[in-house]
Amino acid sequence: MKIIVPATSANLGCGFDSIGVALNLYLELDVLERTEKWVIASDFGAGIPKDETNLIVKTALSLAPNLPPRRIVMKSNVPLTRGLGSSSTAIVGGILLANELAHLELSKHEMLNFASKMEGHPDNVAPAILGGLVVGCFQNGKLDYAPMAAPDCAYIAFVPNYSLPTAVSRGVLPKTIDFPEAVTASAISNVMVASLITGNLKLAGKLMEEDRFHEKYRDALVPELEEVRKISHECGAYACVLSGAGPTILVLSPKENAADIREKLAALDAQVIELQADAQGARVEL
Repeated sequence: MKIIVPATSANLGCGFDSIGVALNLYLELDVLERTEKWVIASDFGAGIPKDETNLIVKTALSLAPNLPPRRIVMKSNVPLTRGLGSSSTAIVGGILLANELAHLELSKHEMLNFASKMEGHPDNVAPAILGGLVVGCFQNGKLDYAPMAAPDCAYIAFVPNYSLPTAVSRGVLPKTIDFPEAVTASAISNVMVASLITGNLKLAGKLMEEDRFHEKYRDALVPELEEVRKISHECGAYACVLSGAGPTILVLSPKENAADIREKLAALDAQVIELQADAQGARVEL
């Protein structure tokens, strides 16, 4: 069987730790014959474990400890440690692996809850499992979420040629923010989500960039953000935001403007990928 899990972009600016969208880059796992020990075949180099210590297998075994070992061929065009949910694709892939091989018959909600416990929040794992755009909240072990269609626009990923570990990006965030600041930040996020629901992408994009939770603390870690945002606005983009913890920058744009934005960003030192939203989410092909 083949397991397919889409990449994701989390936060969309002011939706910190609660909003994510699935994108059409994929982790693919070809699950093959039984073996004496777990074997993960990939071309990712020495940095990715190729045995039972791989995050995919560790996740699967945490759900089904007696799962017989298999040989798995792993392919992915999701950039690693770049803010496009590569670790979440591995977690979700492991959940589907255990669910299929151990016949667990987990519901989508059960998968989401388990994945959110592993990640600590649902912003990446929820759209990876469900597809589209998902707004979620995970607190005190309880998950609430609302799936919706992703915005009908172009998604352009500006992927710098360096990694940014999530631990480093989270390390620059404050432990607390003042109550008035929190109220304003929450109000901005609320109106942004309402704008997405009503299809007002111009207003939604404006509010994405008015985030007060994380971007102003992280922008020094991604020095390209200011220039990419400037170019994007000159070309008529709706919004330009950090993707997850960075360093990838995600531009949301009218489809007719995407080629111009992509061409101008290509002059900078980064990989530029025009993407589409994935509506299916994680799936298994037999």
